[in-house]
Amino acid sequence: MTSSAPARTTTPRVPRVLVAGLLAVAAAIVGALGYASRASSSSTTASTVDVHRRADRGLPGDALPSTVWPTDGQAAFVESAASQVHAGPNQHPAAIASVAKVMTAYLVLRDHPLGPGQDGPTITLTEADVADTIRRRRQQESVVRIAAGERLTERQALQALLLPSANNIAAVLARWDAGSTDRFVARMNATAQSLGMRDTVYTDPSGYDDATVSTAADQVRIVDRAMRVPTFASIVGTPSATLPVAGTVHNTDTLLGHGGFVGVKTGSDDAAGGCFAFQAVRWIGGRRTTITGVVLGQPGRDQIAAGLAAADAMVDRIAAR
Repeated sequence: MTSSAPARTTTPRVPRVLVAGLLAVAAAIVGALGYASRASSSSTTASTVDVHRRADRGLPGDALPSTVWPTDGQAAFVESAASQVHAGPNQHPAAIASVAKVMTAYLVLRDHPLGPGQDGPTITLTEADVADTIRRRRQQESVVRIAAGERLTERQALQALLLPSANNIAAVLARWDAGSTDRFVARMNATAQSLGMRDTVYTDPSGYDDATVSTAADQVRIVDRAMRVPTFASIVGTPSATLPVAGTVHNTDTLLGHGGFVGVKTGSDDAAGGCFAFQAVRWIGGRRTTITGVVLGQPGRDQIAAGLAAADAMVDRIAAR
């Protein structure tokens, strides 16, 4: 009670107009501070949402240092089971060469699944297959030697497709699976669209046609999906295989078994440059991390080596960032 008495005796000495003015000024200051705080919070929230939206779309740069990416061409990757695709700069539809065979193998295994240890049905090669092989060899395409009447199991055909990258077997598998190459290519494009690969167009099952184009970011989606299929992962993780007529064929992925690399598929030609769809396992921050990625358009006299080297360096930089 004694502390409130002075307040009552002194209050009349302050002009009411001055009090009202001071109160108005104080209210204005508080309001301004509150608005600034809300504006700052709103701005921060909007900024955060925008970052997440960028990440969901896999836009170039996605909070990664520019040094992660190869100097030339384009690249993208995804880590472990994350849904976000990190896409480097210069994403544009470009020829992908034999990286296209990842989709071919994925569709064959989707339509004709193979369990552990299973070889699957047999495919009998014909005179027409031999003639097609001869034509492709004359065009200096990548092929394996075959003979009319030769019988390949589904697994052997996939090994020929994915290890030495046989274009002639890509055509054989497409006709076997869908009845014709055109129908198979239509399935390739339908599957690409279903996976959100909006910048991808397949025109052939081997990737030899330069009109088969995609982006690194798009290809990461199918590579990640294919590597979840145990049979696919097992085949691309194999250094060599033995075929009835061709004999021993070797995996063009010479990084396999080194630096944590477990696959996946090389590709090269003059239009595409050096390309490599890859998966590697590294320890990052004390955690076992799977890096699935794609590099396209790598320059060099030895195009396959250029694609492999770009991927190797990229994985090193991702792990060290």
